[in-house]
Amino acid sequence: MSRPTPGRADPVLAAAPGESETEPDRYHVPALARGLELLSRFSRRTPQLTGAELARDMGLPRASVFRMLHTLERAGYVERMDDSACYRLGLGVLRLGFEVLASMELTEIGHPVITRLRDRTRYSAHLVVRDGREVVFIAKAPGDSALFQSVQVGARLPAHATVLGRLLLSDFGTVELERLYPESTLQRFTEHTPRTLAELTRLIAADRKRGWAISEGGFETGISTIAAPVLTERGHVTAVVSVTVPAQRIDTARAQALSAQVQEAAAEIATRLTHSAAGGSS
Repeated sequence: MSRPTPGRADPVLAAAPGESETEPDRYHVPALARGLELLSRFSRRTPQLTGAELARDMGLPRASVFRMLHTLERAGYVERMDDSACYRLGLGVLRLGFEVLASMELTEIGHPVITRLRDRTRYSAHLVVRDGREVVFIAKAPGDSALFQSVQVGARLPAHATVLGRLLLSDFGTVELERLYPESTLQRFTEHTPRTLAELTRLIAADRKRGWAISEGGFETGISTIAAPVLTERGHVTAVVSVTVPAQRIDTARAQALSAQVQEAAAEIATRLTHSAAGGSS
């Protein structure tokens, strides 16, 4: 291993982005940062990657990437696909993700609320948040129908194609939405999926005005969803509560009754979060 040239900054202590050269971030660990970046390269769209692909995407030498993969594999955070050159995320990441979700205050407060919602409606109830262009399920109370047992905590759906995502995007202004969706045509999943940002914006505005949202076969045929936002004291959307109904259509009276129950659950979570925050600050 080569020694740092006298007079030059040690690369381990190199200045972080936004810091001056004279005031390096001495607590930044580049190797750890690169390892975390490597893990983040795996996604639903790219569940399997080779070391060569990772090296090219990250702009790093192959030898460095393979050392990171070897270390992460031994720790259980990635695993090799049989005898191929491909890797995928390992159970270590899954365990870590579940521990994070279980420790989140929102999950801790929300889970018993959506469980009671499930008990009243007999439909699967969920609590979701937004991560970029996707919604993430952070709590689940399975209903009577086996149809939705496959929707697990940690599952992700495209925000623009679901009522869950539309509610989570309802705080966004035009500029923010354009930055999040720069493409001219949005990916479609059914005939009800908005095709353009203008169409998505109109749907978001309608859901915001109503205070809750309904999708009948909007993302998946034969499934309807009724959802309501969990609002902060300032009116910002922090999460969304929903029930999923195994039907292509819901009659108006039933939809109104379910929407009232979902909104009540969302309001209860919001109140409990507010009280928790007030207690923690005292």
